[in-house]
Amino acid sequence: MLIKRKNKVDAEIPNASMADIAFLLLVFFLTTTVFNEEKGLELLLPESKAQEIQVSQKNMLHIIVNPDGRITLKKGKNPEEQPIPVDGLAERMRQEIALNPKIIAAVKTNPDATYDQMVQVLDELQQAEASRISLQMLK
Repeated sequence: MLIKRKNKVDAEIPNASMADIAFLLLVFFLTTTVFNEEKGLELLLPESKAQEIQVSQKNMLHIIVNPDGRITLKKGKNPEEQPIPVDGLAERMRQEIALNPKIIAAVKTNPDATYDQMVQVLDELQQAEASRISLQMLK
């Protein structure tokens, strides 16, 4: 008696639902992926108040950030502007705070100046432990 051998069945992966599986994996990874958010400057801003406070110009130190990278200082109503290197700003601010603890650093940035220049000025003010800072755009 002859024994018939069964024909070997080829192992196949059904590919009819491959598109469905790929779509489900795509949706899964898109919904579970966490994207890094850019962190900006951490500034503690005061609460908004309805009234404006007038500040005496003798308590103001205007720090002007120019588009060419120059930093100039102007004290109060004095029209004379003094150029200062960025790395010397912290020491100058410490001196001004020692003379007048109520001094406000008004950082006026030209719209054409780079963001990095303004950040360098703010870093120097932080090193000088200046707590009264005003950010303005130069007109």
